[in-house]
Amino acid sequence: MTNPSENKPENLESPPGPAGEILAFYLSQHPDNVGRKIEDIWQWDYQKLGGVHNYIQWLFPLLEKSRFNSEAPVLTEPVIAAFRSSNELKKRLGISFRVLLKYYGLECGYNEGKIKIIKSAEYPQRKKAWISPRNHNYLRITRILTSLTLLGLKNHAKAFLSCLEEIYQEEGTLIGIDTYTYWKNALKISPN
Repeated sequence: MTNPSENKPENLESPPGPAGEILAFYLSQHPDNVGRKIEDIWQWDYQKLGGVHNYIQWLFPLLEKSRFNSEAPVLTEPVIAAFRSSNELKKRLGISFRVLLKYYGLECGYNEGKIKIIKSAEYPQRKKAWISPRNHNYLRITRILTSLTLLGLKNHAKAFLSCLEEIYQEEGTLIGIDTYTYWKNALKISPN
């Protein structure tokens, strides 16, 4: 995946308490609730990314508690403001995003200065891991879209949704209209 030594965070302060847990995790100052550092997760293989279910809430936090990982912290206004104002935090969120894109067989690039998410050469094989009726990755994707939008990477979320719309045109019967609607609505959320 990525080389952790190339991703050492600058020395930003994270506030004490639950709000600081997300920032401390993202800045590699503290592991998640089961002892994993963010760089460890960035190194996981596809099997681990698909099979472990209690890390996604740390990589892509939301405003509400997770039904699947009640130990993961939730976003607060100060945490959202910190992400939105810190290039370092946004950069590290982008790394998390690219790790999950790779799992889905997608990649992030640029076209005329705009972010573009496209299918990678691995997509035909990787789609088998996540495109099927009621797949748990559909919820993960909704979480990713929502978290990116809240934390200041809305352009990344828009590019991801654009790619997902193309995939939905091809795989709509497996994805379903309800899932597709959740994906579209994820970008309408506002932290205020």
